[in-house]
Amino acid sequence: MPLPIPRSLTAGLVLLTVCGSSAAQAGKADAPIPAATLALMAQKGTAAAAPVLFRAYKKESEIEVWKKGPAGYVHIKTFPICRWSGQLGPKRKSGDRQTPEGFYTVPRRQMNPNSHYYLSFDVGYPNAYDRAHGGTGSAVMVHGICSSMGCFAMTDNTVGEIYAIAREALNGGQAAFQFQSYPFRMTAENMARHRTDPNIGFWRELKAGSDRFEASREELQVSVVAGRYAFAPSRDPAREAAVATYRAIEEARMAALAESGEPAVRTTYSDGGQHAFWAAYTARGGAVGDISRPEALAYAGQEVVVVPGHRAPRPVPESVWAAWGGPDSGLALRQMAGFVPIYERAPDPFGVLASRLPARYGDGLPSLLAAALSESPGPGAGRPILAGSGAALIASAERL
Repeated sequence: MPLPIPRSLTAGLVLLTVCGSSAAQAGKADAPIPAATLALMAQKGTAAAAPVLFRAYKKESEIEVWKKGPAGYVHIKTFPICRWSGQLGPKRKSGDRQTPEGFYTVPRRQMNPNSHYYLSFDVGYPNAYDRAHGGTGSAVMVHGICSSMGCFAMTDNTVGEIYAIAREALNGGQAAFQFQSYPFRMTAENMARHRTDPNIGFWRELKAGSDRFEASREELQVSVVAGRYAFAPSRDPAREAAVATYRAIEEARMAALAESGEPAVRTTYSDGGQHAFWAAYTARGGAVGDISRPEALAYAGQEVVVVPGHRAPRPVPESVWAAWGGPDSGLALRQMAGFVPIYERAPDPFGVLASRLPARYGDGLPSLLAAALSESPGPGAGRPILAGSGAALIASAERL
């Protein structure tokens, strides 16, 4: 018969277990940023305590890390997303499995060191834009493992580094960091290819913010006006001018691509996508935790052509036309054997081309018709014409 364990010892074992679990949680939540990443920051003129922002791209399945440097935000590194769910386009309601798109803010209270998915932070869906459009739902996270029901699933090791980078920026004094989420990289080419998608109007709003960041390298000051995203101008006139130039160039490129015959497509998913890195890693037997709906990943990112592409003829520059038509060009008509300009040709000795142009209406009539109109109809003809009426008709016509 086993000896009874004293109640005090039992309580001590329970306390030890709880403390051990808490210590483990605190350990992963306080893990340092890897030395290699710190070295990248130093190379770009920034540090762990500097403000940070993240940019996510669903179609490419990537999250970028940007840190503030002396001249603006600089790109530090890019992490592959292990799993996201839904389709390209914004999240609308709870349970739709959509990973959201838009501009979100993450203060310290949204950091979760005790997440069921290793570590996580809440991106802040729904934001003011989502609520203005009736968006519902909550707890949209960047977290570990590889399972998504609308979240950005990154695997444990990857989210551990992302969490550490965000934590150190908040510890350095940043009140909240920005999380920008896009359907794809907001290039003119991608926008032109998806120009017939029902979400294109919304995506043009996102592109306005993306273009502003690309040109200014400043954190976006985002608001919602009349149900649309709005962005405050830069306080630096030079940066604001750069934004205007960048936007004008991108708009012109989108229009030119559509006009030149770029195909229009819809990208469809069974249930979201995964970065190719993680697909290859798991195929080799790598462990990423539970993968949500793995069968759906085989049908991720199928492009359906809505408007077939075509090649528009390229205009010939004026300088080329001038060279072709020059007197010394092999293509010039004067260089063709036997060619004589019409204004240098001898009159045609045959047919009406040799005669003068008719000066009067009657001169242009066929001779037989003119004769018939000048004479009286013979016996047995159809409707009679009064004698001399043909000549009268010709005379009256010449006065017109």
